[in-house]
Amino acid sequence: MEIIDYSELDVYDVREIARKQEEEVLDKIEPVSEILEDVKDNGDLSVLRYTSRFDNADLDQDDLLVDDYAVERAYELVPDKDIKTIRRASENIRRFHSYTKPDSLKLNDFNGMQLGVKTDPLEAVGAYVPGGKAAYPSSALMTVVPAKVAGVEWISVCTPPSQEGEINPYTLVACDIAGADVVYRIGGVQAIGSLAFGTETVVPVDKIVGPGNAYVTAAKMLVRGTTEIDFPAGPSEVLIIADDSANPKQIAIDLLAQAEHDPNSLALLATNSHEFGEKVNKEIGKMVGDRDREEIIKKSLKKSMIVVGDLNDLTSFSNELGPEHLEIVVENPLKVLREIKHAGAIFIGSYAPVAVGDYATGCNHVLPTGGQAKVHSGLGTKDFMKTSSVQIVGREGLNKVADIAKRMAEIEGLEAHAYSIETRLED
Repeated sequence: MEIIDYSELDVYDVREIARKQEEEVLDKIEPVSEILEDVKDNGDLSVLRYTSRFDNADLDQDDLLVDDYAVERAYELVPDKDIKTIRRASENIRRFHSYTKPDSLKLNDFNGMQLGVKTDPLEAVGAYVPGGKAAYPSSALMTVVPAKVAGVEWISVCTPPSQEGEINPYTLVACDIAGADVVYRIGGVQAIGSLAFGTETVVPVDKIVGPGNAYVTAAKMLVRGTTEIDFPAGPSEVLIIADDSANPKQIAIDLLAQAEHDPNSLALLATNSHEFGEKVNKEIGKMVGDRDREEIIKKSLKKSMIVVGDLNDLTSFSNELGPEHLEIVVENPLKVLREIKHAGAIFIGSYAPVAVGDYATGCNHVLPTGGQAKVHSGLGTKDFMKTSSVQIVGREGLNKVADIAKRMAEIEGLEAHAYSIETRLED
């Protein structure tokens, strides 16, 4: 990995690092738009055509919806110990998201009036779970469980089939344990189009959530307006802020763990020690050849870097970047944490690699990328809910604010508004 001094970077260089992730998505807009229009116009026929073209899976219309037999078969194929692991992970996710769920009704006294918010779940949500050659049961849990905790009535999952037209049994078991109502054998852009517009088989939803590649992310961005989405979630990224008190081997493997996601993944180290950066680079060189996804890792690391500066510089670097994942491994991590403004998920200490949050803690791993952490939070129960303001106003409360409301209405020339206040004061 290239080692760069922070003084050689300016704010535009840092933003360009994040923008490269966004460019991967923007480059896909035109072809993705054409596919979405086709799905909108031709429904299942279009979905089947693209499934054959992109996933090399030749399905019939009846195959798009996963039936109960396939789910039962999945439980037979997955070892009991792994089913237990998935259940434990699901319970941790359920516990954490129950803790963060907003109250259904919150009222307080304001000037003699009861004001507050009523929070209700969305009615129908679609979750995208990557798949095909790989299995991502964790993404099924992270998208479906919070929706279930929020109280969503209808939760559907789209996930790409293998060339044999099957869904990975681990993913199916996870969908069932999490509480999905239906699972569709549909992946890629055609899945996003199906969930947004509906087809003969797929029920349209109010919101689409979940991670995906650049094509899926572009599709989510384009259907926004027809269907809401969580946030753009493109190629994954990590920034590790570490000083020389950290273990260079641990930091190196965490960078490799990020790089193995995708050739477009971004793995960054920010350190106050050039010598420590060299040690991490040396450890990476030792380990990269032993990894199963060596070629993917090497391509990712070509885009990645090590930034050297003092800790104040490094927190500034982090805040300009707005990373998806942020690890803080320094002698005084809470001091650094207090200065952090933007990050999808933060991991503190040498025993908190990103992987533990991806799978086990219960916090969500569906997170904003490409600098979107500056304006978006990670997926949670709030993403599956909306609020309505509630105003309980009696005569006493109205008396206290009537002059404000009446005069504001008069200023805006809305005579009936003002009169609606007056008539109540005359009673």
